[in-house]
Amino acid sequence: MCGITGFIDGTRQKDDGALRRTVGLMSDSLAHRGPDGSGVWTDAGAGIALGHRRLAIVDLSPAGAQPMVSSDGRFIITYNGEVYNFPDLRRDLEAAGHVFTGHSDTEVLLEGCSRWGVDATVAKLVGMFAFALWDRRDRRLVLARDRLGIKPLYWGRIGPLFLFGSELKALRAQGEWRPEIDRAAIAAYLRYNYIPAPHSIYKRIQKLEPGCLLEWHDNEDLSIRRYWQLADHVPDVPPADINNEVETLDALSDLLHDAVSRRMIADVPLGAFLSGGIDSSTVVALMQAASNRPVRSFSIGFADAAYDESGYARDIAHHLGTDHTELTVDPAQTREVVPGLPDMYDEPFADASQIPTYLVSKLTRAHVTVALSGDGGDEVFAGYNRHVWANRIWRPAARVPGAVRGAAAAALKAMPAPAWDAIGRLLPANRRPRQLGDKIHKTAAALTADSPEGFYRSLVSHWDAGQNLMPGVSEAEATAGWTSPGCADLTDTSRYLDTVTYLPDDILAKVDRASMATSLEARVPLLDHRVVEFAWQLPRNMLIRHGESKWALRQILARHVPRALTDRPKMGFAIPIDAWLRGPLKDWAEDLLAPAKLEADGLLNAKPIRRAWAAHVSGRRNLQYPLWGILMLQAWRQRWT
Repeated sequence: MCGITGFIDGTRQKDDGALRRTVGLMSDSLAHRGPDGSGVWTDAGAGIALGHRRLAIVDLSPAGAQPMVSSDGRFIITYNGEVYNFPDLRRDLEAAGHVFTGHSDTEVLLEGCSRWGVDATVAKLVGMFAFALWDRRDRRLVLARDRLGIKPLYWGRIGPLFLFGSELKALRAQGEWRPEIDRAAIAAYLRYNYIPAPHSIYKRIQKLEPGCLLEWHDNEDLSIRRYWQLADHVPDVPPADINNEVETLDALSDLLHDAVSRRMIADVPLGAFLSGGIDSSTVVALMQAASNRPVRSFSIGFADAAYDESGYARDIAHHLGTDHTELTVDPAQTREVVPGLPDMYDEPFADASQIPTYLVSKLTRAHVTVALSGDGGDEVFAGYNRHVWANRIWRPAARVPGAVRGAAAAALKAMPAPAWDAIGRLLPANRRPRQLGDKIHKTAAALTADSPEGFYRSLVSHWDAGQNLMPGVSEAEATAGWTSPGCADLTDTSRYLDTVTYLPDDILAKVDRASMATSLEARVPLLDHRVVEFAWQLPRNMLIRHGESKWALRQILARHVPRALTDRPKMGFAIPIDAWLRGPLKDWAEDLLAPAKLEADGLLNAKPIRRAWAAHVSGRRNLQYPLWGILMLQAWRQRWT
């Protein structure tokens, strides 16, 4: 895991010294991603400079250093990630006559591109990666990103300048590009609390989308093509129920064992995040099954019992026999992370679980260099509540005239969210949904949608266009590609859109920035593309059964952990932002939400934001998530503009 960056100066007016100095500054801005070494490669004749920051994981020797030049001298690569099937690819290349100088996956990837070509090579890869490959002969640069978007890659073309990097701060360090905020991207951010790809916070700077190759030629022709997309693996007809579920579960178990085992290859200490939920528990259970010694597992706990899962993690660790490390953090420790978030996420980003994700990464990095994570299980195996119940609501609602749905929505919203919460407290504790009132209000708003995609968008929205936060600006351009490829129903539509939007742009961005801020490599075996493709061939009753999500994954886990240790409502990785905004963070928030600051540069309309803030502070509503989005935008503006 590393940080990569580089640029091409189309004017070719810089000598090698100037190129090296500039790309060195870009690379140094990513030192947190690679504290173990740095390297640059330049060619003044072509105007290109490549930079690399190294977090040494496989082959710690100088033979694994980058940028790396191919054995024939034609190709140079700067690469971030891990290719887990590199031993297999290495054997294929050795059988074809290649002699390796080291044992890194970088060398295998590079020589594979040299012998087989980029397209054929990426099709063979099992792993997470973002890389830039320069072809000296053809003066061609190729950027590549893994299928699910685990590793980030930004790029931009401004006049004769082409630049790229793992994070936006590397592009800013180049110095010749003047950042300009993209207001449509901010409008989309305000709806989703992240900026959807391919957009970034800046005009003319984009995220390379997952499963894509970008090719730039010396004549400045630029093209982007997909080598993999989830839509190709969504069946036209829903898979039929199968007779032999045991065989299917055995096949899934074998595949998961392989995905986990491959991600346990490292020349440095390795462990895992363990929250006690289904996904992380499955990963840790399979790790322990593949290991002849206790696996290192890590979790954090919170003083507020409503947000603390550490006891569940502790019980599972004890059952599996892991070497478990746990840290209970107090509210002050947690809040200390907040000022650093704009640097960690150098475009606006407002998933509040970014804070505990950073804290568990920091704890883990004190002991190991690599950690396996359970991220992706919800998207792949239908684990979100909306996957279970949204279809039950949308299917009958879609047959009702819009006016009737609007009236029903108004009736549901007429009861204040705290009143719904009070009703929820009458339910048994182990079946009591968190923030019931807010969920009912959100569902009510979604009832007025005119399509499954619209229903989904409403469910995952924090602010909407009707609230007039940015007069005259629409996020439509930034989310124009949000369609689902003939999905059977809202469950599949939600799974699909979650996987191609929310997963890479929120969940994986959160984990990448939080873990790399501590120089920790996070690996996500449930997002092995073979697992994703397999899951989409499962019949619905192996994903959701009797109202229970992730049924197939639960059966795999039950082979290792008693159900009594995992059978409880989904909690998520949350912190009490709502209470903090009324208490210890109130002054900080009030300062950022001052009308003059909100409306600086004509960006935001302060009135609806101030109304929401007043409602939240008074306790009439819990608007923590939309307000957190505004606060993270304001904190970002304060840091970067």
